[in-house]
Amino acid sequence: MNSSTWHPPEKLRWSGPNTTIQLATMLIEMTCLRNRCPRVLFILLMVTAIACAADRRPSPSPPVTLTPAVVVAGSPELIRVEAPATAQLDGEWLGRKLEFFRSRDGHAWFALAGVDVEATPGSSTLHIDAKLAAGGVRDLSRTILVRPAHYRTGALTVAPRFVQPGPEEMKEIQAEVQLKEKVFAASASEPEWTGDFRAPVAAAPTDSFGTRRMFNGKLASIHKGMDFRAGMGTVVRAANSGTVVLARPLYYEGNCVIIDHGLGLFTLSMHFSRIDVKEGQHVAQGQPIGRSGATGRVTGPHLHWAVRWQGAYLDPAKLLRLNLAQAR
Repeated sequence: MNSSTWHPPEKLRWSGPNTTIQLATMLIEMTCLRNRCPRVLFILLMVTAIACAADRRPSPSPPVTLTPAVVVAGSPELIRVEAPATAQLDGEWLGRKLEFFRSRDGHAWFALAGVDVEATPGSSTLHIDAKLAAGGVRDLSRTILVRPAHYRTGALTVAPRFVQPGPEEMKEIQAEVQLKEKVFAASASEPEWTGDFRAPVAAAPTDSFGTRRMFNGKLASIHKGMDFRAGMGTVVRAANSGTVVLARPLYYEGNCVIIDHGLGLFTLSMHFSRIDVKEGQHVAQGQPIGRSGATGRVTGPHLHWAVRWQGAYLDPAKLLRLNLAQAR
């Protein structure tokens, strides 16, 4: 090499994957020209520079990602899987079967899942197998840390019959438990929802999800829904499209509407003063389904809205914040 014949590159790109290599090449050539280093040393320096530049390139995205990335008890999760469209996906997480569907653009597989509000924090295994059309199975399982969610304790005063029901009320409650088990046992085999979920009512929400509820001084349950400060008669709408699978009065829930959104995902709206839909009816997102009220176990007019997936109760506020447009 001759210093009189070397010239800097006429157009040096200062961005992109080759920038580091270009700069390293120029500096090495200048150093060797000044110090008259041997050709072998020059080649070794070039190889080192290229290897270092390769290490700095962005690593490929993992085949399985969760949103939100930080998983807590009560959190809904959008699971994205990079796998061929011809693959068959099977999955299980925390004892619940995952149902996958192809994204709107056809680039990935998705499952809308979650962690129950009463789940025990700690390490868990997200099991995912992709059966390839050409044969063979690809194991995409990964470890997921479930972090604790810090929920508060609240005290309420209600009519004594809602804390200590009599014999006749207990028969009614048991019959309703069996009815709800039957309703939740069946769900549409495909997602019926489209895009993001929207708040069911134009009213301020509370942070009551997960609260340990004390009724008349006794711990009765964990609050598994989200309360909205909706005045009597406020219009309540479907948060997303689906099929009404229950629309009737219940002992604790009062006038209640349950919508099946497919693949084990349900939303429950409680304490209506009036129900405006029928069981078996398909509803679109934003369609009125009833009016808020104070029926059932309540202290006053409001809307209780809950999200249930495969028997797990999830934080409705987190579902409303999830970007689901990428999925369908």
